[in-house]
Amino acid sequence: MGAVVSHASAAAPPPPPTGYAPFVDPAAAAAPPPAEKDAAADEEKVDYMNLPCPVPYEEIQREAFMSLKPDVFEGLRFDFTKMLNPFFGLSHSGFGCIVTILVRLSVSMGSMELPSQGADVIKVPTSNYEFGANFMDPKMMLIGRVSHDGRVTARVKCDLLENLCLKINAQLTNEPHYSQGMFSFDYKGKDFRSQFQLGNNAFYGGNYIQSVTKNLSLGTEAFWLGQQRKSGVGFVARYDTKKMVATGQIATTGLVSLSYVQKVSEKVSLASDFMYNHMAKDVTASFGYDYMLRQCRLRGKIDTNGVVSALLEERLTPGVNFVLSAELDHWKKDYKFGFGMVLGE
Repeated sequence: MGAVVSHASAAAPPPPPTGYAPFVDPAAAAAPPPAEKDAAADEEKVDYMNLPCPVPYEEIQREAFMSLKPDVFEGLRFDFTKMLNPFFGLSHSGFGCIVTILVRLSVSMGSMELPSQGADVIKVPTSNYEFGANFMDPKMMLIGRVSHDGRVTARVKCDLLENLCLKINAQLTNEPHYSQGMFSFDYKGKDFRSQFQLGNNAFYGGNYIQSVTKNLSLGTEAFWLGQQRKSGVGFVARYDTKKMVATGQIATTGLVSLSYVQKVSEKVSLASDFMYNHMAKDVTASFGYDYMLRQCRLRGKIDTNGVVSALLEERLTPGVNFVLSAELDHWKKDYKFGFGMVLGE
């Protein structure tokens, strides 16, 4: 017969004597974990020869605009869109919305505000209609529109070289001195962008934005308006990560603008901005949100002027969207409500 020995019933080892300490190699104790140390070093190290290309100068606050500048409207709007072919499209629009390769029919009915001497808001019923034609190619984009009152707008974007792009914006109206035209040459470098602008009324302008680190971009701009003998210089800064975007802008024209966007999740963003205009002695701060659900998108904002606005875009079925819009100006007692239908993709 064999003997069976239980480990549980085995006697416990004697305790170490008083003052005893196990031997530890000093070199091994001083050295930090190699994996964590290398990861922290890689995270802090900046490769200045391989920085990302920054966003265009005029789009440094694009995340904040999505929440703080909802496209609210008043009255009724109906849009119908249908694709023609991969290159050419027509559009019928009531609010001048940008369309791509498609046909759009839009009818809008609302009201127009008239200037008044008092604080009351005077509105008169109005309607609008626009017809447009688009041509899109991998290296060229042509967009044109004409409205029922004779206003003509045109946009051209052409890739002259791999990194050089030409943009043309023009607007022609029946009213004298209101027609405008602008030529822009955009150059996209490896870690910078630059732009030169030439417009009517002897307008000359240029801007430059450079990535300083992986998250920080700095830029500057300057313009000269010859007809009015005015000039200005501005500076911008943008810091963005996966969770937030912060921007700042200051100009010699007396404008100071700050914005901050917090990405709570992939579907929720919160935004705030602060704007100070020294010439007009005006200060405005606003807070907005952008909430994307499975079938709808909700955007809205509230500012220090007492204006509350919201825009709801609900996708009923594929190709059918329902839009609700509201804007309440409590100080001026001006209330705007609108609803619309969008058919087609």
